[in-house]
Amino acid sequence: MKSWPLADTKRSVPLLGPGSFWEDRKDRHHCGVDLYAKEGTVVLSMDDGVVTSIGIATSPEKIKYWNTTSYIIVKHGHLFVKYSELGKVDVKEGDAVKAGEPIGKVGLVLDSAKISHDSPAYIQELKDKNPSMLHLEFYKEKPIIEHKLYLGGNWFGKEKPKNLLDPKRAFTIIK
Repeated sequence: MKSWPLADTKRSVPLLGPGSFWEDRKDRHHCGVDLYAKEGTVVLSMDDGVVTSIGIATSPEKIKYWNTTSYIIVKHGHLFVKYSELGKVDVKEGDAVKAGEPIGKVGLVLDSAKISHDSPAYIQELKDKNPSMLHLEFYKEKPIIEHKLYLGGNWFGKEKPKNLLDPKRAFTIIK
């Protein structure tokens, strides 16, 4: 990858704990990495590629305490990157994108007013913080969009999907 995906932000990737790859959330595992940034922060393409898919990432129709956000999947050579939890999408399917080119804006996933004692513990901890972020997932083949064990960037199975990649390697080569 050639470019950091968030304009005007500190380069910080959680390696352990909240927002880290494959974080254990008791009933699920986190499929990506969360890069915390202000809502509306410009999201940049990490490399040259082609937009292969755009869709809804989260919505209150899926989980009551979610706001509606979108995802963009870009094929960067032999790697697919899912840029997720976007409040705005600035590209369309089939668009060619260059490294560092704006593709969307960070959204706000959680609706704090709808988080209750019935919500998962890690969500309850975020109630008053309500962080906005870019959620990134990396795949070597077809990315997961719909699957009975996948919801909102989380995997509800014990074994990690074979095509899901740890993003640490992608970030170590960004200068």
